Amino acid sequence: MSRVAVLKGGRSLERQVSLRSAARVEDALERLGHEVLAIDAGADLVARLRDERPDVVFVALHGEDGEDGSVQELLELLGLPYTGSGPAACARCWDKALTKHVLHDAGLPMPDAHAFTQEAVRDLGAAAALPEIEARLGFPIVVKPARGGSALGIKFAATPADVPAALVAAFAYDTKVILERHVDGRDLAVSILDGRPLPVIEAVPVDEDFYDFEARYEIGRTRFVCPADLPEDVTARAHELAMAVWSSLGCRGFGRVDLMLDDARGDLVVLEANAIPGLTDTSLLPQAADAAGIPFDDVVARLLELAVSRFSAR
Repeated sequence: MSRVAVLKGGRSLERQVSLRSAARVEDALERLGHEVLAIDAGADLVARLRDERPDVVFVALHGEDGEDGSVQELLELLGLPYTGSGPAACARCWDKALTKHVLHDAGLPMPDAHAFTQEAVRDLGAAAALPEIEARLGFPIVVKPARGGSALGIKFAATPADVPAALVAAFAYDTKVILERHVDGRDLAVSILDGRPLPVIEAVPVDEDFYDFEARYEIGRTRFVCPADLPEDVTARAHELAMAVWSSLGCRGFGRVDLMLDDARGDLVVLEANAIPGLTDTSLLPQAADAAGIPFDDVVARLLELAVSRFSAR
């Protein structure tokens, strides 16, 4: 039996999702016979970890502090084993603009996109370049915060007149935004556990035009098909792309890569990667693991094993 600290909650807009993920993890840890130390991450985090000295830390902290590499950096400094990717990989996945640069350099297919910050708008007149961006991307355009998760702040701009309001909405969540070519097609996800891709999931919103935050986390708002009904070669390509993304970003433990199967072109493109995917009842990785015959408790147990073995191998 190990003493496992579960980091959760925090101060981000994804707090409630984090609490739900952590609750499932805590239940699994108790069933596995571990002693659980639940920590709602706050200003006393370092002090609590120093006092408690857990054997291993399970990071179920979504949002900025948990996914941008900050808490991983602290855990490294404290010498504590922890689940999931390290600081650098988390930072690459958290900043979608950085993700796109890394994957572009790796030669992986992605929708055309451009990113700029509020400072660039204010100090460099970046807004004046919108006509050029719109001409290159075409409409509709997806406008989204560069850093964040759970589909928060994502808007569609069908015409040039829609872009300013979409930018305002995205800037409400982050100081950097991405304008991306909209891909009309099938919304796919490949979760990865211990360096192996799990069955592909297709997310099909029910009576929705867009897979937004509510559709993702409210039961009944989205229908999930797992394994996705795809030709074998498309499934193989999805797995191949996901593993290439995983490797290029330096991820470890577990993660998820989101893809689109372009209806018009018939090919797959990479949207983004998540270094700390959700573990809620409606989250995709647990569903994919279940389809692969891996119970949720086994997922949790394997992630702990990987964390401890990586730390011991240093």
